[in-house]
Amino acid sequence: MTVIQPLQKTTWAKAIASPAAEFNSTPLKITKGEIPAGLRGSLYRNGPARLKRGSQSVAHWFDGDGAILAIHFTGTGATGVYRYVQTAGYQAEEKAGKFLYGGYGMISPLPWWQRFGKSLKNTANTSVLALPDKLLALWEGAHPYALDLQTLETIGSDNLGWLKANWSFSAHPKVDPHTGEIYNFGVTPGKNSTLHVYRCARTGKLLKHSAIRIIGVPLIHDFILAGKYLVFFIPPVRLQLLPVLLQLKSFSDALTWHPEKGTQIFILERDTLNVVSYGEAEPWYQWHFGNGCTNENSEIVADVVRYPDFQTNQRLKEIAAGETKTLAVGTLWQLRLDPNSGQLKEIQKVLDRSCDFPTVAASEIGQTWRYTYLSLHSCQTDIQRDIFTAIGRFDYHTGTLTEADLGKNRFPSEPIYAPDADNPGRGWVLTIVFDGERAKSEVWIYDAERLDAPPVCCLELPKVVPFGFHGIWKAEGM
Repeated sequence: MTVIQPLQKTTWAKAIASPAAEFNSTPLKITKGEIPAGLRGSLYRNGPARLKRGSQSVAHWFDGDGAILAIHFTGTGATGVYRYVQTAGYQAEEKAGKFLYGGYGMISPLPWWQRFGKSLKNTANTSVLALPDKLLALWEGAHPYALDLQTLETIGSDNLGWLKANWSFSAHPKVDPHTGEIYNFGVTPGKNSTLHVYRCARTGKLLKHSAIRIIGVPLIHDFILAGKYLVFFIPPVRLQLLPVLLQLKSFSDALTWHPEKGTQIFILERDTLNVVSYGEAEPWYQWHFGNGCTNENSEIVADVVRYPDFQTNQRLKEIAAGETKTLAVGTLWQLRLDPNSGQLKEIQKVLDRSCDFPTVAASEIGQTWRYTYLSLHSCQTDIQRDIFTAIGRFDYHTGTLTEADLGKNRFPSEPIYAPDADNPGRGWVLTIVFDGERAKSEVWIYDAERLDAPPVCCLELPKVVPFGFHGIWKAEGM
């Protein structure tokens, strides 16, 4: 007789099994190697840190309360700080000891007659943007929250002096490396939704605003800065608005896949924010673009992690429960666009590996670039059950992937490139690694040119930091 053994809980689930514990400024212990002398600045990372309250669990990974990790590197070492973003919703639920609000993947657990008039909770859990005087914690559907750059103390909800009440400031702003100008967007839903596009000074002051009408309610998570253009790819996902307004369905459950609509393309001139052209392409879904530029033929070139459909949303929902069953594989593609016609001239797969969270050096955003850094599934990984287990660097000049092998049951965050302060031609790649065997979190630092070699330094964090979404590097003095 054959006895079928139940599947063991995945080791990565230990990172999110309990709400994360904050820690104040703490000198970090070096467990391997040395901190590079030219690594001076701050790494900031954002992500869902509380997925449970008592016996209640969130319904989707996107619903966890946001917490920010800051690693400050100076000439004398490194310190770490980890703090929850003290949003109004977080504070109210802390006081009540239970969930009160709906979110991306859940409706409010309150009786139906108490739900009306209660807004969705701003979880402030997706990304960060460093302004000269504050750090912004970003979420898709509302205003950012401002925090102290050093201590991460929450200052409060921030409209930047110009955001209207129903305008959002999305989680994937693009910062021009030459001018410091910030480009971002937000969607105001309705029967005919409005795509708001913003051009801001490096301080966050609004310089230009444009409003574009879109039929229905799409899901737009990211966009491209490419030379003198901004490009929005709108995948064929639409929201059933009425069930959400009646609080019968969450946003996630009300999103539907319509491949017959194809992918819509809006190309804007970056200074005026005027629409230059509109195009359509075959259906696919994307969360993230790596980068964009214009080539010698004045075409727009960009890379994107492309999914064949919207099953990725179900998989991300399952992460909150600590066990994934849905297979959703994204792969890296490069595309060429004619900015004058909006026509997609070419799109081809450049890396046939399960991946996401593509990043480039901040100095190359919107410019010609060579390397895209990614989170990957290693070749030995059970893709269906595991989250990403490696990081890599794809070289567009040679068409090759250099992969960092973290070892068994170690799970990295999105890789972030940090330039060396003393040698402009050198850089480092930083990632937060959860060791599932030891239930520990560490900061790993790689030489960007030797990503397949062991890390040059590992720093132990005092508490487990759950998997997050996005981060940035802020160089010393910037």
